[in-house]
Amino acid sequence: MTAHQGVASYCLFSNMLLLLFPPAVPFRGPPDPQRAHLPSLVTHTPQSLSRSRFSAQAQLDFSTHCTASCYHKEFRPEVLTEQLAFETLYSDGSRTLTTIDLEVRDEDEVNQSTAVQPPTTRGNQIFATRRQRRKRQIYGADGRFNIRGDHFLLDYPFSTAVRISTGCTGVLVSQRHVLTAAHCVHDGKDYVKGARKLRVGFLVPPPANSSRPGKPLVRWVRVRRTRVPKGWIQGPQDASMDFDYALLELRWPHRRPFMRLSVAPSSKNLAGRRIHFSGFDSDRPGELVYRFCPVEDESNDLIYQHCDARPGASGSGVYGRVWDRVLERWERKVIGVFSGHQWLEIDGENRDFNVAVRFTPLKFAQICYWVHGNHVDCSQD
Repeated sequence: MTAHQGVASYCLFSNMLLLLFPPAVPFRGPPDPQRAHLPSLVTHTPQSLSRSRFSAQAQLDFSTHCTASCYHKEFRPEVLTEQLAFETLYSDGSRTLTTIDLEVRDEDEVNQSTAVQPPTTRGNQIFATRRQRRKRQIYGADGRFNIRGDHFLLDYPFSTAVRISTGCTGVLVSQRHVLTAAHCVHDGKDYVKGARKLRVGFLVPPPANSSRPGKPLVRWVRVRRTRVPKGWIQGPQDASMDFDYALLELRWPHRRPFMRLSVAPSSKNLAGRRIHFSGFDSDRPGELVYRFCPVEDESNDLIYQHCDARPGASGSGVYGRVWDRVLERWERKVIGVFSGHQWLEIDGENRDFNVAVRFTPLKFAQICYWVHGNHVDCSQD
């Protein structure tokens, strides 16, 4: 083993120890206990739609462009109710549209439900000139870790990562539900060809007499129905990445631990200001890849970061350690979905980021309704 390999192995081992056995007290105390009231979605009777043509091609290397107008959005209740309506695609190819009303106590709740206000200063960011503009997914030295061995692959939190048959990643968020990116199943105009017989892949250990010892196998499960927000279906270019998420319901429940959802707090209220996610990056076939990094910036709907990622990681559940008010401790919870790459141009500054969709209270309420079928069982924790 070379000296470089030895240092790399030591760093990997040290980081894995920190991941599995984090400090007992990541902060001096819990964050600000104040929280906004969670709005409720009141659904109308689903309307039948024509069957999907399944004409779109899956776009795993998803990239968008954003200027000040999409970074600093103004939210209107009538627009939000349209964007939070959703389509349901069934396994037989039929689909429905469900429109919604927002049940809020006052107008302030809609404003509070946009989660955070963009910061006025962005600190020490990585800047690029217009001539240097290009898609970036690896920033500097590659900081990703391959997760190997049954002890890691099949244990929480890595066991919550699953494969999507269109080439993306997903995360288990209930006994029957998988969260992924909307662009993995729909291009904004139509469902992708692979969504016709969508499946979710679970890593399982190889049998004792396997010809590929140590190499996990994949057990595929069919999807019963898929839900996508209308904010995405109206066109990804109109809504940027803000609504790039979808929920898949399996035909039968799995028996694995899943990761709970949470409204995304401001990065200052994340332990270490860090996010984490594991996915099936296309440049490392057959491997589950884990990474973590600090949040660089955040808007009302997106988390900007430089976590290294490649196509295939789209749809990974982005999680952080957030304060659980019921358990009174720090817990890993899914606060967003990894979407892809965005070129950000604001005030003459050109920067590029890898981007995750953040769960505002409104998005959380929508996804929670999809999971439970009602809003009574939904709370911010």
